Amino acid sequence: MDFNQLILLAQGADGAEQTSPFSGMMIPLAIIMVLFYFMILRPQKSKEQSMRSMIENLKEKDRIVTIGGIHGIVTNVQRDKDEVSIRIDESTGAKIRVGMSAISRVVTDEDKNEKKNEKKKN
Repeated sequence: MDFNQLILLAQGADGAEQTSPFSGMMIPLAIIMVLFYFMILRPQKSKEQSMRSMIENLKEKDRIVTIGGIHGIVTNVQRDKDEVSIRIDESTGAKIRVGMSAISRVVTDEDKNEKKNEKKKN
């Protein structure tokens, strides 16, 4: 056997070039990236979009809950300062100002009805 035949044997029986070990991992890696996008990134973007639209549509007399769990009624929205004044006590009229980023959700009549239905079931 001469030197050229040994090189061909080392490359493979047909003399084709061997592929790198990373090329076999590219397809599974691409599939994982696509799944990551559809399972994590896309739902997060839609959640952020709905939160942004909720904040943009915030108006006086909306019932809100802050991320700290404080329930209140919006009395003033200052979009230029990104602040919202909310009344937290009906009897004394106590108000606080919070940043718009501190609003967790806007309570709607549907939410109230769902809670009443849950209490009736229990």
